Amino acid sequence: MESYSIFRDLAIIIIFAKVFGIIARKCKAPQVVGEIIAGLLIGPSVLGLVQQSDFLIQMAEIGVILLMFSAGLETNLRDLMKTGFVAFLIACFGVFVPLVGGTLLYMGFYGVAPWGSEKFYEAVFIGVIMTATSVSITVQSLKELGKLKGKVGTTIMSAAIIDDVIGIIVLTFVIGFKNPDSNPGSVVISTLLFFLFAIGVGFVLFKVFQYLDNKYPHTRRIPILGLALCFIFAYVAEVFFGIADITGAYVAGIILCSIRDSEYIAEKMDINSYMIFGPIFFASIGLKTSFDHLNGEFVLFSIGFVIVALLCKIIGCGLMARICRFKGPDALKIGVGMMTRGEVALIVAQKGLSVGMIGAEYFTAVILLIIVSSISTPILLKILYTKHAEID
Repeated sequence: MESYSIFRDLAIIIIFAKVFGIIARKCKAPQVVGEIIAGLLIGPSVLGLVQQSDFLIQMAEIGVILLMFSAGLETNLRDLMKTGFVAFLIACFGVFVPLVGGTLLYMGFYGVAPWGSEKFYEAVFIGVIMTATSVSITVQSLKELGKLKGKVGTTIMSAAIIDDVIGIIVLTFVIGFKNPDSNPGSVVISTLLFFLFAIGVGFVLFKVFQYLDNKYPHTRRIPILGLALCFIFAYVAEVFFGIADITGAYVAGIILCSIRDSEYIAEKMDINSYMIFGPIFFASIGLKTSFDHLNGEFVLFSIGFVIVALLCKIIGCGLMARICRFKGPDALKIGVGMMTRGEVALIVAQKGLSVGMIGAEYFTAVILLIIVSSISTPILLKILYTKHAEID
């Protein structure tokens, strides 16, 4: 491909992603849904306007890193510690039940695989995709209902943050186990060593950034250094500890989430993501999605994938909320609020594809899950709050 052809591809991606993002927003769906559909439309499966290339793959990888860095920056450690133990238990069940449910669903369709085999890890990874929660739709719905600051809303927010942390850790372990040269002991040790490294080095870097932030408040050098930290941690995580680069980027965001200018850093990162890297990443999902394997069995699998993913979040989070003495209707609201999927599920699926754990055809099921959960969650929450006022 001619080097300057990439400019044409970038223009097509950005225009289509923006137009379909606006259409999705008008339809009360997340913009990400429109951007994915744009990628499907312009990709080889439909119009064939843009072909996947090494350059686009690398740009999409930067997009993933920036998204995870932003997610870390937006983590509120104080809120996390306030709701603490209850949110942690809800998040744990919200990860465990979908992980098991997704694994069993895959084995139900494609046969029980022996421990440690390729098919076994593929089955487990389907469960890992289901663990991710994206509460941006839930947050907007609770805002419109005036319930975001209530006990249920706060619990959902905190559990979702913890859910993502646990999900990233699970992803790290599963990818580590997939490596034929690794063993469970080495995976556990390398993961623990990374988080010990992140805590130790992260505390020092937090103090350094805090000092710089106090001395040079609201200056561009802070987000520039923050971006460098994001890329360094992504590199260190992958190269020196053998765990996912997105884990390193997420941890870098958490290190900086408590400094005074964390929102300023996030704002600058969002400009990069919003303008170019985000649209390229989400459109690339559409570009990679293949309909070659779209037969009757896979359609049934995709439908089952959506149903199991939604029900497992409701059951896992709702049941634990009930055990933690939330009233029945409020426990159900928490379960429904936690069932939305979005960019994190795509990031996990993208990582699985890049390391050879799943095929591109599974993006079809993930996209369907994001669309269904994004549309159904606001509707169900509104019905639940209309029928049952929040019980203090």
